[in-house]
Amino acid sequence: MTKPILQLISLLVMLEITTVNAAEQLYSSQPSVMPELAKKGTYAVGVQTTEIVNKNAFNHHDFNGSYQRKLTVEVWYPTDAKANTKAKNKATYKAVTRTHQPFEVAGQAYREATPLVLKNDKNKFPFVALSHGYTGHRTLMFYLAEHLASHGYVVASIDHTDSTTAEIDAAKAPMAGFISTLIHRSRDQQFTLDYFRNSASPISKMTDFDNASVIGYSMGGFGAINTVGGCYDIAAANLIAIGMPKEYAEQLAPIFQFCNAGRESRDPSWKAMVALAPWGQEYNLHQAKSLAELDLPSLYITGDHDDISGYEHGVKKLFEQTSKEDNYLLVYKNARHNVAPHPAPQAAYNNDVDLGHYFEPSWNMQQLNRFNQHFVLAFINCHVKNKSCEYLPTTNNGTQVKKADGSYTKAWPGMPERWTTGLEFHRASSKPNAN
Repeated sequence: MTKPILQLISLLVMLEITTVNAAEQLYSSQPSVMPELAKKGTYAVGVQTTEIVNKNAFNHHDFNGSYQRKLTVEVWYPTDAKANTKAKNKATYKAVTRTHQPFEVAGQAYREATPLVLKNDKNKFPFVALSHGYTGHRTLMFYLAEHLASHGYVVASIDHTDSTTAEIDAAKAPMAGFISTLIHRSRDQQFTLDYFRNSASPISKMTDFDNASVIGYSMGGFGAINTVGGCYDIAAANLIAIGMPKEYAEQLAPIFQFCNAGRESRDPSWKAMVALAPWGQEYNLHQAKSLAELDLPSLYITGDHDDISGYEHGVKKLFEQTSKEDNYLLVYKNARHNVAPHPAPQAAYNNDVDLGHYFEPSWNMQQLNRFNQHFVLAFINCHVKNKSCEYLPTTNNGTQVKKADGSYTKAWPGMPERWTTGLEFHRASSKPNAN
């Protein structure tokens, strides 16, 4: 082999290494002591980016008629490990911070991997819609999407148009996309399910759309509650508070008071909802009557110091108002609002605005993410796949207490000894009646 060819090969290798190293690795190797269901599943994971268009989206520009609403969706799915495990295919995820600082993080999925071919329809993988906050991006919870896909789910995470970090100027016009978000968040979630259900793609062919879940963070949770049967109770005063002129707010308020993602009734395909720090109930934007009538399993996840969505009068109140049937609340003690995002990329450490989107003062974000992986998987395995529900705790306090003989009280199922300080888990059947 000639010297010029060797030099060329060396250059190409260096370029490839540089490209791989450009993506930050946000997670350390999984420790041996960790929640049981936070461990990677049996499937290798593929990921694809898809552009979809809702040709009949409600027109929030003039509140009359429809328009074509474009959405970018990241889809994670089980794949064949033997066919798709070359390092060069490992996915990276690009996004920007709230002040538009670009970053790229390393994932564990394989970009454009071939979807697993199933031998029969009985083994199809349940569909999960994943929805970010205001503002956010579709890979904000990539750690959860990859994890669920490794355990046999197809996860579609939405870039909600008018609501992403790339579109909104957090300094000059932070509320520019808020009206669109109120109107479209639940509708986007429903449309994403409808789109993939009607698709003939290989991913859709492997997916069980009759057993779907929706997982939403902050404004994503605000939408998820509506998608699965809740109703908005948005008054003119709420619209005025976010900048809408009084004369318009009084006229348009009824448009915002819809249920079931704008449908006549809830899509029966939805079988479970997870709402992480869902926004709205500090302002009583979710109709109490509709919450009491929700008849599908719900898991609320929150910090007890959430200063965006609120705790006592926010997420905890939502939990207390929601139907008692299969309704749960996971509480991170001393956590604020950021209970869902991946750890902060290096670019976010340049200013408080960016860091505040990813950071929890009292929690290690990797640890918090792994708890999310464990409890979300435990919940949907139980209520969507009808697997054992043993990993959903039956006692409220996760902290083990040391007894006089030196032993400890029993750990929650799937949790290592002395691991779960700072966690509470509540079941609706033991909660007081809501007013």
